[in-house]
Amino acid sequence: MNKIIGIISVLLISFNSFGQDELNTITTSVPFLLIGPDARAGAMGDVGVATSPDVNSMHWNPAKFAFVENDFGISISFVPWLRALVNDINLSYLTGYKKLDNGQAIGFELGYFSLGQITFTDNNGGLIGTYTPNEYVIGSAYSRKLSDNFSLSVGGKYILSDLTGGQSAGGYETVSGQSIAADLSGFYSETIRIAKKEMDLAIGLNISNIGNKIRYTETATNDFIPINMRLGTALGTAIDDYNKLSFAIDINKLLVPTPPKYDDEGEISSGKDPDVSVVSGIFQSFGDAPGGIKEELRELMYSLGAEYWYDNQFALRAGYFNEHDTKGGRKYFSFGMGMKYTVYTIDFSYLINATTEAGATNPLANTMRFSLTWDFGRSIKTN
Repeated sequence: MNKIIGIISVLLISFNSFGQDELNTITTSVPFLLIGPDARAGAMGDVGVATSPDVNSMHWNPAKFAFVENDFGISISFVPWLRALVNDINLSYLTGYKKLDNGQAIGFELGYFSLGQITFTDNNGGLIGTYTPNEYVIGSAYSRKLSDNFSLSVGGKYILSDLTGGQSAGGYETVSGQSIAADLSGFYSETIRIAKKEMDLAIGLNISNIGNKIRYTETATNDFIPINMRLGTALGTAIDDYNKLSFAIDINKLLVPTPPKYDDEGEISSGKDPDVSVVSGIFQSFGDAPGGIKEELRELMYSLGAEYWYDNQFALRAGYFNEHDTKGGRKYFSFGMGMKYTVYTIDFSYLINATTEAGATNPLANTMRFSLTWDFGRSIKTN
């Protein structure tokens, strides 16, 4: 069980030394929900809330589905995860959409996260058995245009986290963690003119994983799932008839309580009590950091991305992701490419460690993502 906890703790946190600043990361259950599953966004530093609509909008901003151009699409992605540490953790992801009419669409997702093979032992080190912990998410969303430029979406998902296969931990029987969560998102898009040049401006907001807490034993404290707010904008333009270029930026914040500081007697000395309801935790997350507004600002994660298309058939992408050292220290560059042939698109991305501290490592280094996408049906005019 301790090995499982150790693996989970590094899913979203790199192994860095942070100098004089004290590490105070926000941890949640089922962190795999925050892993960007597709290669397009992965190549752009994990931006996606305001980029042009595509099949993988379900993860980043389902409201974009109302603006997709084709009638039906489906995508399969595979992400080998934490390859710098182990070779058997991976994420498999299936998603798609169906346009109902010019202003409505539905989307779906199915994600499977495998944590590799774990060996269970008793207190004396005796072998109990082996098990492959895994986690699932299955969800759907409905997206609708409220005007020619603006859409909203509401979605729901079921999350199952089976880390132990019912094995005992610390003398207690374990159970699978389960949660039902909702996503709320919006998307705005319009054509503007800058320096006499037409450009496509988009703004997106997605609040995802609004759901009940999870626990793995009858006596354990319930853990928040990673309720997340993603806000971003994108700007794109056609350079000429064959060349297109776009830039995007996303800002992320976890809407769960920040761990407080405790004195020698176990009383909270700064910050707020994290043992609150889901709704209270969302609002509390904007002002509960022990370090005040300075620490609150450190909790923001930034993604920058760029995408170039030639003749709508070949794409080059690059991006950068930054998280403050005291909140996990993930810093990486990413790049990738995509090729489209009729209804098929193949995308690939690669991640490079950008941590500059001497001796620092990043378990996400060399992460690759692969996506295969099909877009079917007639093209639907989206105004």
